[in-house]
Amino acid sequence: MVLSQRNLSVLSSVETHGFRFCMSLLYVTLCGACQCFQVFAMPETALGLFPDVGAAYFLSRLPGFFGEYVGLTGARLNGAEMLACGLATHFVPSSKLSLLEEALCKVETSDPNAVSAVINEYSEQPFIKDNSIYHRMDAINKCFSRKSMEGIISALEMEAMGKADHWISETVQTLKKASPTSLKIFLRLIREVRLLGIGPCLVLEYRIVCHILKGHYSKDFFEGCRAILIDKDRNPKWEPSKLELLSDSDVDRYFSKLHDEEWEDLQLPKRFNLPTYAISKL
Repeated sequence: MVLSQRNLSVLSSVETHGFRFCMSLLYVTLCGACQCFQVFAMPETALGLFPDVGAAYFLSRLPGFFGEYVGLTGARLNGAEMLACGLATHFVPSSKLSLLEEALCKVETSDPNAVSAVINEYSEQPFIKDNSIYHRMDAINKCFSRKSMEGIISALEMEAMGKADHWISETVQTLKKASPTSLKIFLRLIREVRLLGIGPCLVLEYRIVCHILKGHYSKDFFEGCRAILIDKDRNPKWEPSKLELLSDSDVDRYFSKLHDEEWEDLQLPKRFNLPTYAISKL
């Protein structure tokens, strides 16, 4: 949050596997450089949690409803796909990273245009493979634009009728294996923060996480940790077990303040004046 407020030129270079906090850090900074071996994924809905640490904020800014698809399914994106959808600003081959670092160390200004110009000298335009999920944008927009999780899954199943499509069937199975509570929470969150700044997004995320960790309404996160990380049977018993058993009012509770005398809502510092490139992200 503090980085998003400052008039600083910060380069986030994410290598190997980019998950959760490092991707959030990348998005609120000036330049995010990825490389050919980069893999991005936020599979929290399979764990009974939801993509947090600002994920709803930056995923909601992706083209169309690609953010809904990535956040709900935990889809894995490579460096080329990250650049194409806007999760990264530059694509730098691994062989050039050390040269880029040396060049940046010689830059004597924090001017974002100067920094970006240096990165551009080492950047390339990667090739997006023919089987990339980014080429499925029409189907993603058609299905993941639905107002509810039930509607999204129904649209995917309708899209698959009469044809053998491995991607659609795999997507449906992934969603049906995830925590119904997590899916509905994240869908509502990403829709709410699409027109909000990073601050309000973090406040909502904090409330939701507090409710999840308290386990008042559901213990899906603890069950997900058991099934995926501890016992590793990969067979979590979600409660409720089906999307239709979770009402809108049930989801509403996660977005409310906690009724606990010792609990305090997240307090963020006031925003400073933002430069043009940061305002454009809001």
